[in-house]
Amino acid sequence: MNRNIYNSNSSNIPDVIFVLLIVNALVFALQTLIPGVLERYLALWPIDTYRDYFSVWQLFSYGFLHGDFYHILFNMFMLWMFGKELAVIMGAQRFLFYYLTCVMGAGIIQLIIAGTQGLFYPTLGASGGVFGLLLAFGLAFPNRMVMLMFPPIPMKAKYLVILAGVMELYFGVSGTSPDIANFAHLGGMLFGFLLLKYWGAVKF
Repeated sequence: MNRNIYNSNSSNIPDVIFVLLIVNALVFALQTLIPGVLERYLALWPIDTYRDYFSVWQLFSYGFLHGDFYHILFNMFMLWMFGKELAVIMGAQRFLFYYLTCVMGAGIIQLIIAGTQGLFYPTLGASGGVFGLLLAFGLAFPNRMVMLMFPPIPMKAKYLVILAGVMELYFGVSGTSPDIANFAHLGGMLFGFLLLKYWGAVKF
């Protein structure tokens, strides 16, 4: 990725990150107050299994729903950790466009997987977006040291991106984590890479 556009080390939370955190928190609060209602209309439902349930807007809205407190906590931590510098160097509009593109791309891949495997349950969560942010962060700051959560091991960002991609591919192919949309995570990374390539931010 072109390094001349990555020149900020701001420690403040950019407005676009703050707004995304607040919106996700408010939506999760509504999910808790009226369980099942938002999931019916805003989660990403498979097209073939529930034709009456799927709507196009779900390709974006599902990214603001979460399954439980730890789900949203992890995703919002990832959004803050990898997104705060990217939001500054990209600018708010481009960052938001990139993030939502990753969310949508992850949703498209998940719909394909759901169609081929005959899945009948909805998908929800911002993971596709945050995996796209992880990819962009690794390309922007490949040698930046980051700390893994489990286990707490320091690692260069470029190796974390590779490790995350390999693990998601393994879990997706092996089916050892059926409750996690591993291919959707990879879809977020894929669409993020394609968009960065289109913008000329990736050299290869």
